[in-house]
Amino acid sequence: MQKLEFKILNQALSYSGFFKLSRYQLQHRRYDGTWSQPLARELFERGHAAAILPYDPIADKIILIEQFRIGAIHSGNSAWLTEIVAGIIEPGETPEQVVHREALEEAGCQIIDMEKIYTCFVSPGGTSETITLYCGCVDATDIGGIHGCSEEGEDIRVFTCPFSEALTMVENGQINSASPIMAIQWLSLNRERLRLMWKKLR
Repeated sequence: MQKLEFKILNQALSYSGFFKLSRYQLQHRRYDGTWSQPLARELFERGHAAAILPYDPIADKIILIEQFRIGAIHSGNSAWLTEIVAGIIEPGETPEQVVHREALEEAGCQIIDMEKIYTCFVSPGGTSETITLYCGCVDATDIGGIHGCSEEGEDIRVFTCPFSEALTMVENGQINSASPIMAIQWLSLNRERLRLMWKKLR
């Protein structure tokens, strides 16, 4: 397979706040070996994220959260999405540290053990963000209620759900955010193996 290249002709910062927006002029090598015409592209930069699907292998339940999301206000459906625990990776943090921290802050649960699912681009057509997904072993007993950091404006409803019901929520579109869809589908392929392995830890 041929080596593909690109070159940046110009770069300018268009906006810098909680997020950053940069405008690029660039060219990239085409598959026929020639260079593309100069292209103008905006790149949305918000850092990178980590997320975890907390799973109780004995109760066969997962922990889900529900919260308001600005990106869903024009969807025609609810702006409150059913998701999994997640957070932005701060400088000096590892993805593993992020999910341990966010599991406590957002869901009030301790991660006993976890397995990495994968790291993937969220929407590479316009943003540099990646998300690292995990599935974590937890004790879901007495987990629930309202959580989140009030100083960050978080108002998060936490609830447990039998795995079979969560899978149905994915299949019927009730869960319509990418991270929980990917994590729940991954768990459906690995659930029996994880139950055998993690039951020993509980």
